[in-house]
Amino acid sequence: MLPARADRNTLISALRARRLDRTLTSTLPDVRPRDEQAVAPTGVPAVDGRLGGGLPRGQLSEVVGARSSGRTSLLLQAIASATQRGELVALVDALDMLDVPTAVAAGVDLSRLLWVRGHVALHAGFCRDFAQRSMEQAVRAVGLVLQAGNVGLVVLDVAEAPPDAVRRLPFTTWLRLQRMVEGSQTAAVLVGSAPMARSSAGVSIRLQRATAGAAATVSSTHARFSGALFEGLSIEAGVSRARVQPVDSSAIALTTRAAHHV
Repeated sequence: MLPARADRNTLISALRARRLDRTLTSTLPDVRPRDEQAVAPTGVPAVDGRLGGGLPRGQLSEVVGARSSGRTSLLLQAIASATQRGELVALVDALDMLDVPTAVAAGVDLSRLLWVRGHVALHAGFCRDFAQRSMEQAVRAVGLVLQAGNVGLVVLDVAEAPPDAVRRLPFTTWLRLQRMVEGSQTAAVLVGSAPMARSSAGVSIRLQRATAGAAATVSSTHARFSGALFEGLSIEAGVSRARVQPVDSSAIALTTRAAHHV
């Protein structure tokens, strides 16, 4: 039996009184396509078209994919797009994985990038305590950046961290970050190898290598290897958001640019 409307309204009021109304899909903001006041374009037309213009500002979103899934290519394009708009970008690089020449080649304006470097870890899964400390320090750094404000895009990159280290972070970690970014003009993005969290109006972008059949129709560019750089890999991207938003489950076709870890 469905609850009475009065009971529903009472629950909604109680949630709002405790500042938990961000969990209600009925309170999701109306994001107008191509409105840069509400979204931060990634600079990838196919992705921005599916997102309604870009990553939602004032929300926590995530980019998820394995190695060679295109996650770094998309990340660098989003950072480059923001810096080229004149915005300040903060990249909290938990394990110090950013390749600066690749970032510059992607169009990132380094003068507008705050790069918070974690500890170098060639084998991040070797020491459990080390990996856990790295995650906790990275989260604290993101919190400080969000509290400071005036940043168009904040990225927490834990893609190369051991999955267990990320899973051991309390779920309240993501709730705190969402509260910090809520109502601001900042788009906050988590980058990882597996789903972590997103806010009620945030998005999840899932990346994977295209299947052989799909790759043939996506691009005639063949993957090539030059030194340590891969380029021309065909990628499929899917976007998830709250159910009240229009859903298009078809895959987006992308082609990577050169990067050490794409």
